[in-house]
Amino acid sequence: MAENDWRKSLANFLDDLRIIEECKGETPENFNQFCEFIAEPSFEGLSEELRKFGIKCKYRMKKQKWISFEVKFPRSRIDHFHYIISLPKNSVELRLKLKTRGRRTKKSLIEEKEEPFMKDVLPSEILKLPKEDLIMDVIKHYRNFTYEILTKTE
Repeated sequence: MAENDWRKSLANFLDDLRIIEECKGETPENFNQFCEFIAEPSFEGLSEELRKFGIKCKYRMKKQKWISFEVKFPRSRIDHFHYIISLPKNSVELRLKLKTRGRRTKKSLIEEKEEPFMKDVLPSEILKLPKEDLIMDVIKHYRNFTYEILTKTE
């Protein structure tokens, strides 16, 4: 009986490894789908709206790694705020990270924070995320960053 136990344990372990490897292969493709169908259209819509206020924006993507939304200072080419969604290395699910960066003035150094991306959204729900929810999250982080730097005491 003990012989069967270790063989079953070994078989289960090797099957688990196979599943992990499969997930590690699928997750980057799922992240690319998230970027293409949710993040890019959200960032495009937000960019168009910010342009009406004289604020230039752009987004960039590195396939299977990250997507970034960058806001310039009003009527400037200097970056003011970055909202970066990234897929951690060796991810087996879409448990994404959010990095926000920004500078107080055009000449100050960039400050950076990292946190889980939309921690209340399950990894299995990321591909169903409404574009409006992502836009609201970008606005929330941009607003909080801006309010914080405007009210920061030295």
